[in-house]
Amino acid sequence: MQKRKLGNSTLEVSALGLGCMGMSFGMYGPSKDEQEMISVIQSAVDLGVTFFDTAEVYGPFTNEALVGKALSPIRDRVVIATKFGFHIADGKQAGLNSRPEHIREAAEASLKRLNIDSIDLFYQHRVDPNVPIEDVAGAVKELILEGKVRHFGLSEAGVQTIRCAHAVQPVTALQSEYSLWWREPEAEIIPTLEELGIGFVPFSPLGRGYLTGKIDESTTFDSTDFRNTVPRFSPEARKANRALVDLLGSIAQRKHATPAQIALAWLLAQKPWIVPIPGTTKLHRLQENVASAAVELTEGDLRDIDSAASRITVQGARYSEAAQRMINR
Repeated sequence: MQKRKLGNSTLEVSALGLGCMGMSFGMYGPSKDEQEMISVIQSAVDLGVTFFDTAEVYGPFTNEALVGKALSPIRDRVVIATKFGFHIADGKQAGLNSRPEHIREAAEASLKRLNIDSIDLFYQHRVDPNVPIEDVAGAVKELILEGKVRHFGLSEAGVQTIRCAHAVQPVTALQSEYSLWWREPEAEIIPTLEELGIGFVPFSPLGRGYLTGKIDESTTFDSTDFRNTVPRFSPEARKANRALVDLLGSIAQRKHATPAQIALAWLLAQKPWIVPIPGTTKLHRLQENVASAAVELTEGDLRDIDSAASRITVQGARYSEAAQRMINR
């Protein structure tokens, strides 16, 4: 697989990464068999994926341990990203905490769970309004100087936060949602990242599965699946948003690809420093996603997609009101 550099940094990764959250954290239903997930992660490496995403809060903690088991034996071949920024009590997320002393504690604990000597990319998972972002960036800067972290990242941060953090410690990457059904970053975020030389790592690049074309208004989710709480996944919204999937399907037929591959290829075509991290627990979906890196969309294809997509208004909020309050501070 082709490699990409995240912005102006020295951090080079595969054009597509792998989001590992769903392997041991039940946002999309029950967690999966550990050995099976280790096999999927290692298969991703064999397919050319070098960029793997986890976080301490996934589980909590169990996802980092899984990724560590899978990748620490081949540490020299991969880039591992993890995240800090939540207070975790009694095995549950219990609010935000990006105090400098907590960032250090989180880094030390993540290093142990991942069984590595240095975290390649350390994101603040959500902006903490109670801690100045300059203090957060300063704490990560110290960890970088000590060799415990290589690069600093932010997740779901707004433009002013990005600028203030970047002035203290260069931000290597921003991880936020971006796809054909969530294009808000195009207004301010992407121009700011381009100006500052920061890479962009879109999560949910397949619209939490919706853009694959495998979900319609009659689809039912496991009772533990968080999509049950997302307005955009109400049956009415799924039915209304079908036009976007139909658009991907028509382009996919033309390109002898799948809707998911077109959705990922579209993201890859936006900027050379964008690296999507689709998540999956299935080997055949992993193979399908990886193959999207070889799908070439022409200027005409991209114009067709943008023209058609501009006439589609996606229905439904992407998060519940409570979750939305923790974004873009």
